[in-house]
Amino acid sequence: MSTLEQRSARGALDAARPAVARLDSARGPEDLAADLIDTWNAIEAALRSLTGSTVLSGQPLIREARQRQLIDFDQANAIAGFQAVHDRLQNTSYRPTDSDINAARSAFLKLDTLLMGDGGAAPPPPRPAPRDVPPAAAPATPEVIIADTAPARGGLPSWAILALVVVVAAAIVGGGYAIFGRRGEDPIKQGIQAYQSGQREVAVSAFNKAVREDPHAALPHVYLARMAREVGNFTLANQELQLALTADPNNATALREMGANLLTQGNYELARRFYVRAVQADPTDKTAIGYLGCTLMRLGRAPEAANFLTRAGPGPWSNCTPAVGTPPGMPTAGLPNAGAPSPVGGVPRP
Repeated sequence: MSTLEQRSARGALDAARPAVARLDSARGPEDLAADLIDTWNAIEAALRSLTGSTVLSGQPLIREARQRQLIDFDQANAIAGFQAVHDRLQNTSYRPTDSDINAARSAFLKLDTLLMGDGGAAPPPPRPAPRDVPPAAAPATPEVIIADTAPARGGLPSWAILALVVVVAAAIVGGGYAIFGRRGEDPIKQGIQAYQSGQREVAVSAFNKAVREDPHAALPHVYLARMAREVGNFTLANQELQLALTADPNNATALREMGANLLTQGNYELARRFYVRAVQADPTDKTAIGYLGCTLMRLGRAPEAANFLTRAGPGPWSNCTPAVGTPPGMPTAGLPNAGAPSPVGGVPRP
């Protein structure tokens, strides 16, 4: 973000500091609601300054900031949670809760931290390397070593020392590439490992790094969407999946996860369409095939459902009920592990 946008955003956010300081459940509900609304208005104004938009608000504004990578997954999640609080406050009979206060503080703090982090002094520009080095500045040591072939007393010959230096240098370069190159070359794998071990913050950081390194990679957005869905933030999950499908419209995993997101919410018809596209993109994906059958079962299309369920074989999708309108919450499709999901606790997980 530019310095002007950053300064404008910080100014907008600073306007809410008194309101944030007053947030306390012991205050009257009307006063508390007013401070929560003031805090949201300041966050919204800060996001508009960052994006340069004067018309966007609410979820579209959060989505725009996320798509432009002005905010990361955690920040978008926190702001989306506070936006839901703001929506509830539009009902004048609603009484704010401690959770609402925590959501406001979390969103404010995360955006404030972002702006403060970007607000430091810009690092000095790197010094340009000298284009020409005078011959006199070049060290003469190598010439002396090469010329002197007599062994030093109690030591190695100079040619042996030179060979040893070459070997050590090659080992350092090769080892450094093996260690540091491997560490930084696959943040997606790091994110998957962290996600599988329950380290959500580490996983989010790794997937965000993967997005920065390759904005056209779909899989990091798919995992970020899955983590958002697991905590019930379907709006953010949908945003991440839209980013994934924008990067790769025919990505079978992203199509399948979009179907899972919609199926969990009970939007069976739209879920069916995405599962159909997922199966078309990868006809060997048994998870997509199985949940397509499950979705058809939920829609009351039993004969078609039986065909896909049989084709997929046994799995978590086998337990779906045929009743249309069944409340959502059934097991949903996960992400692939080496091309196929493995059930953990009845739910396919990566």
